[in-house]
Amino acid sequence: MNKEDNIELNYGITKSVNNFVVEVEFVNDEGVKIGELLHLEQDPKVKVVILSSSKNVNCFYCASLVESYLIPRGSKFIRSEEVVKIPAGDKVLGRVIDLFGNGIDGLGPIETDRFEPIFKKLDNFYSKELGQQTSFIETGIKAIDVFSPMFGGRKIGLFGGAGVGKTVLLSEILHNVINREKEKFVSIFAGIGERTREGQELYEELKRTNVLDNASLIFGTMGSNPTIRFLTGYAAVTLARHFRDIQSKNVLFLADNMFRFAQAGNELFLLMGQISSEDGYQASLVSQVADIHETLVNNQDQTITTIEAIYVPADDIYDPAVQEVFGYLDSSILLSRDVYREGRYPAIDILQSSSTLISPEFVGNYHYEIVIKAKSLIRDAVSIERIVALVGISELSDQDRLAYERANKLKNYLTQYFFTAEKQTGVKGSYVPLETSLSDIDKIISGKVDQISEDKFKFIGSLSEIENA
Repeated sequence: MNKEDNIELNYGITKSVNNFVVEVEFVNDEGVKIGELLHLEQDPKVKVVILSSSKNVNCFYCASLVESYLIPRGSKFIRSEEVVKIPAGDKVLGRVIDLFGNGIDGLGPIETDRFEPIFKKLDNFYSKELGQQTSFIETGIKAIDVFSPMFGGRKIGLFGGAGVGKTVLLSEILHNVINREKEKFVSIFAGIGERTREGQELYEELKRTNVLDNASLIFGTMGSNPTIRFLTGYAAVTLARHFRDIQSKNVLFLADNMFRFAQAGNELFLLMGQISSEDGYQASLVSQVADIHETLVNNQDQTITTIEAIYVPADDIYDPAVQEVFGYLDSSILLSRDVYREGRYPAIDILQSSSTLISPEFVGNYHYEIVIKAKSLIRDAVSIERIVALVGISELSDQDRLAYERANKLKNYLTQYFFTAEKQTGVKGSYVPLETSLSDIDKIISGKVDQISEDKFKFIGSLSEIENA
């Protein structure tokens, strides 16, 4: 290699290829920056993106955006002096796109002259933005509105293992909120590392209910390479930031699945030779999770409301990647396999779920007191349940039997059919206003419906359905 080969020395040579990670050595690394795109000299369609510097001088680790067998060792990569950009603006609404902004919904390319870089410093991040008071957003889902309420500009996490209903619950929230408040929000849905089938079902449902026009869906599916899955998270938050800052819109941001983002990062950075921590995750996990969540904040006028699903591997809620997300959330909703097995959907574990927004300051005294009483009743029933398992319900005192029956009625009442699952259940979904949910729970706790058997409470909307039957 000498200057006669390329006077500008704006290229690098492939030093090694390790799965989807390519180590590139530059003749002159001046001006080379993280996030820059490089393309193969012999085939410009083969691209990599620089993710970190290597331990070797003038070398950088790059993540391949294509299959790595297309990149021979010793091949030349040309610097583009460009970063990965994604189309933005109204033209992406109603569309399903990939990381590069290509339409994957059969509707052709995105016609826009506005592109945003997916790696961008938070140069307008102010601490006062996080304290902005915003209003309650009703989802019509009893268990969420009462125990883990959703407020504009706040973050909610849906935690659960495989097959307990995270995606269905996330889709129902999107369906209910956008249907009722379409003019208030632009919705960005990030499908990170999930099945193509689930993305197709979501698309069809949003299209069927006429809410797709105000939403943009970006997917890096389970079958994509880890580079695509990892960068899809950054691309999605870039769209959310654009609508917040440039178009002055309130944004509803949904991500499924945030664990898959962390997992893709782990795959890539371990291939780069990073020494993993004792728990097996990459040392950069903290900063990567922070990159996403610290972008999803409010500015002085607009809000980004975040709802994200987090897969819990092996049902281990203490998994480091899962725990890393907790600190950014205002409400954490845990979907339990035990509740799912009992046939109660959504399978939310009320006692394990929590919210910093359950305080008189946010929800008012009446709502706050209902939550405290309801959780106390369910907590007492857990202890009584152990006695029932040993000696039977007939051996309980009258007071304990009453508490046990009311707790079961309450848990059954919190079940609900969803609009987005109508094809599977064959039953029309229900939307229950918060005021109705609070009033009904108050009646159950205070014993006003003790005469009704507990099986009647399952999968109803409001109590009026069985009170007037």
